[in-house]
Amino acid sequence: MTLLVFGQSGQVARELAGFPDVLCLPRAEADLTAPEACDAAIRRYGPRAVINAAAYTAVDRAESEPALAHLINAATPGTMARTCADMGIPFVQISTDYVFDGSGTAPWSPEDPTGPLNAYGRSKLAGERQVMAASGPHAVLRTSWVVSAHGSNFVKTMLRLGKSRDRISVVADQIGGPTPARAIAAACVRIAETLITEPEKSGIYHFAGSPDTSWAGFARETFAQAGMVCEVVDIPTTDYPTPAVRPLNSRLDCSLLEPVFGLSRPDWRQGLHDILHDLGEI
Repeated sequence: MTLLVFGQSGQVARELAGFPDVLCLPRAEADLTAPEACDAAIRRYGPRAVINAAAYTAVDRAESEPALAHLINAATPGTMARTCADMGIPFVQISTDYVFDGSGTAPWSPEDPTGPLNAYGRSKLAGERQVMAASGPHAVLRTSWVVSAHGSNFVKTMLRLGKSRDRISVVADQIGGPTPARAIAAACVRIAETLITEPEKSGIYHFAGSPDTSWAGFARETFAQAGMVCEVVDIPTTDYPTPAVRPLNSRLDCSLLEPVFGLSRPDWRQGLHDILHDLGEI
């Protein structure tokens, strides 16, 4: 076994499970609310690298559960990273565009100042800092708008609504790159394997689908590819209030991945086609 993955039921973890020499740990073996259990699991299996694909992802609920979000998204990954550093093996942590404040229109680069707008973003940023502070071989991979044929996500929500309505309103002023979980999983494996032999490539990287679009644009493409007739009405974020504030600008500058790991931005439209095929919609 080469790679140990924390997470089993999440979108990225379920894609990682399909790779050879990968072991995905269920919660029964590694409870993310018990950092010491995660430390013990890493030492027990002795992998060549670790990928943390598990997280507290309930963005709105995190506003009322900030301590739990911090434990799962910051304290536990920090423990994992320190264990990996002690063992001299790479640790890959999946993070998010929510560490930024969403201002402006330029793509965010890895070195740009952070400024999360919500509790979820703050917990993920705290996790990034703990991973880097562990000082072992590591990569923090920030991504955005994750979608797949698994679990709950935007594509599946649009398909459900499109089958019962002929017109829906979707936010059009949040811009970002939808990212297929399958592409994220492949990127994590490539990065982890590279860091085993080239630990000097440690750092923060961005990975998101291309081209950038709005949620409304994403919805239209979903309906078009699925052959569904459903009108999408553009609305501003202010017309769709949520407990957690969302960033308007989630564009990510992913240019560093190509020269360092040979990874380019995936075309989310092709990824969407694959997801719809997996779901039996096309």
